[in-house]
Amino acid sequence: MKAPVNTLNWFEIPVNDFERARKFYNQIFEYDMQDTLMGGNRRGFLPHDQQGGGVGGAIVQGPDYIPSQRGSLVYLNAGDDLSTVLARVADAGGHVVQEKMLVSEDIELGFYAIIRDTEGNRIALHSMK
Repeated sequence: MKAPVNTLNWFEIPVNDFERARKFYNQIFEYDMQDTLMGGNRRGFLPHDQQGGGVGGAIVQGPDYIPSQRGSLVYLNAGDDLSTVLARVADAGGHVVQEKMLVSEDIELGFYAIIRDTEGNRIALHSMK
């Protein structure tokens, strides 16, 4: 198999209260999330460049989608400086679990922080500055 350009090509963040979760992600990313019903599940699409082959994801509400502090950790692109998005988390109803930190002192990989969204999911934010 030829190595893909991106390891990740789609992700889904489980939610219990769709409107509460949509409001949270809209507020921290200053975005107007679009949603749809697909396969009996409600999905709200997070911002990404669909035309340029960008990797995207969604919040999803459905019987098999259970929010958790365990399992895979998804890193969301927080733009130029994650401090801007991180500053909106508490006002949006989330909680900062890990403040902004340098990924590595040896390799230029940027910064990350970990938050808990309104649904109880552990989510990471990433930026290069």
